[in-house]
Amino acid sequence: MKYLNHPETFLLEKGALHTAKEIAEQPGLWKKTTEKFYTESTAIKSFLSIAHHEANSIILTGAGTSAFIGYSLQGSFFRTMHIPTFCIATTDIVSHPQNYFNQSQTPLIISFARSGNSPESIAALALADQFSKKCFHLIITCDGSGSLAEFHTINPKHIFVLPSEANDKSLAMTGSYTSMLITGLLIAFIQQQGVCKKQIELLYQYAEKIFSKELDTFQLIAEKEFQRAVFLGSGNLYGTAKESALKLQELTDGQVICKEDTYLGFRHGPKSIINENTLVVYIFSNNPHVQRYEKDLLFSMKQGNAAMYQLGISEHRLNAGTLQRQIIFSSGSKKIAEDFLPVCSVLPGQLLGFYKSLQLGLMPDAPSESGAISRVVQGVNIYPVIA
Repeated sequence: MKYLNHPETFLLEKGALHTAKEIAEQPGLWKKTTEKFYTESTAIKSFLSIAHHEANSIILTGAGTSAFIGYSLQGSFFRTMHIPTFCIATTDIVSHPQNYFNQSQTPLIISFARSGNSPESIAALALADQFSKKCFHLIITCDGSGSLAEFHTINPKHIFVLPSEANDKSLAMTGSYTSMLITGLLIAFIQQQGVCKKQIELLYQYAEKIFSKELDTFQLIAEKEFQRAVFLGSGNLYGTAKESALKLQELTDGQVICKEDTYLGFRHGPKSIINENTLVVYIFSNNPHVQRYEKDLLFSMKQGNAAMYQLGISEHRLNAGTLQRQIIFSSGSKKIAEDFLPVCSVLPGQLLGFYKSLQLGLMPDAPSESGAISRVVQGVNIYPVIA
């Protein structure tokens, strides 16, 4: 059996089998997650109906990779539920809870977590209960036996546990990230089941195209001796850029230093990071209005230091002659909804991280040679809040 162009025996020897399988098997997991969600959607709708009636804000939260999901969902929830929506990491909540909660507010808190065993996951929700007038907790997790799934609260809560395959065994979150992101989209568009199913089918097709036609491309790029990488994304694709940067950096154990930014924000100083050792990955929107800003930045890259390599990721081919390579999701005229584009757009970052990890002689399943990072964060103390 082969995964990501490598036989299973090779992957086992290199400590890479779990990561390779978890990346490659995502399209099937997306379908399985969607089926499970709609099996349980009546209860989720009922919970959301009550929460939407009472809540005056939505907070999308998680730690690390799980926190980045909120950046890709914030606009979707604001446009469908019509109340202020914020992406706030649990790691920010535990240190400054009174910046986000008070006795006049009733938030709907949507929590994302792979295991739910990070110390901040439970602490953030307990602080929400402590400082808010009332809370509604919607918990999205990949581990039904994790601490977050067993969270006790006096406030209303609902828990959705993803299929067991979403609970990645490897250090880096891949299938767990994209499946929780899909779950968030299905919640935001819970009244549009038919539309959502068509979007998931299109995502499946786009991912299969990448896995069947573009793996050699990512392997070749990973062979290049870049020491820095920049990922750029606009709007909901900023979350994709953040997650892609983290994937490449953690899978290379920090040997490749990564940064993410928006296209417009990159002009305001961060562009100075570019040098002859830098890989730049442009994650393009499929919104024509947004693309105008993105193309302006791309063409402005002619001024200043030249990057080693420039890679474009887009749904359809763009007129972008300064790129060395474009990865195109669609083979025809089909167009996915802008809200769903982040799901498939994170695959290139995962693949670059995987192949670069192997190229550097690391084990993708456990790339941290010093033990500086682990699958579940260790050693975090939670302190009581001093009034």
